[in-house]
Amino acid sequence: MTDIELLKGQLERADAIVIGGGAGLSASAGFTYSGERFERYFKDFAGKYHFKDMYSGGFYPYDTLEEYWAYWSRYIYINRYQEAPEPVYDRLLELVKDKDYFVLTTNVDHQFQKAGFEKKRLFYTQGDYGLWQCSGPCHQKTYDNEDTVHQMVAQQKDMRIPSRLIPYCPVCGKPMNMNLRADSTFVEDEGWHDAGERYNRFLEAHKNLRVLFWELGSGYNTPGIIKYSFWQMVYQWKTAAYVCINQGEAFVPGDIKEKSVCINDDIGRVLFSL
Repeated sequence: MTDIELLKGQLERADAIVIGGGAGLSASAGFTYSGERFERYFKDFAGKYHFKDMYSGGFYPYDTLEEYWAYWSRYIYINRYQEAPEPVYDRLLELVKDKDYFVLTTNVDHQFQKAGFEKKRLFYTQGDYGLWQCSGPCHQKTYDNEDTVHQMVAQQKDMRIPSRLIPYCPVCGKPMNMNLRADSTFVEDEGWHDAGERYNRFLEAHKNLRVLFWELGSGYNTPGIIKYSFWQMVYQWKTAAYVCINQGEAFVPGDIKEKSVCINDDIGRVLFSL
């Protein structure tokens, strides 16, 4: 029996599915951060500062907030508000929409929700490109940035935005920052905590059923969130199973090998072959 057939069988038998979405899933959908896509949108920044990918540019110490937000507004726009180049998330939803599912993801590009996954079944653990927070932070609240980001992209010139568009905290006046988990200043707002509670309740309600833990493109930057927690639950829960699809990085410990399927291939190619 092929790995695809084994995966199809696991999907059919599962009473519930817990999806673990990592960076490899978005990469399969076309959200690449280097190469042609980087050159297309950041040729000017690359030429001036000589970094080779979007990720590096996000950490560059720009001299002004005008330049910082020119870079980040483009970054947010193409990775959060543009449509995915490939319909991989849409295909994933087709496969699980009639199942009892929950999504745990370290991705911050909002693609699950844009594809139509139910918001109440999503837990974005690491933040969202579409949200800002106080850089302090002086309070635990996040703010939608869509309108301002579109203005920043439309009105920037010579790698700078107009000063009037720089976002400042409405409470303390400090500059705003991305709501991305990079250090201890990350804001876990009310929505974040509510999603975490829903995820925990889902696990508790299904732990005695046939649960498929389906890891898609989760690497080793933050393995404790998805990968290690999935392995642990599959090991502890008698009726749980594990599937990992990750090009070049699909692996499973020996303790749960008999309950697992690992596929080293492009995620989109596998999903569309089902």
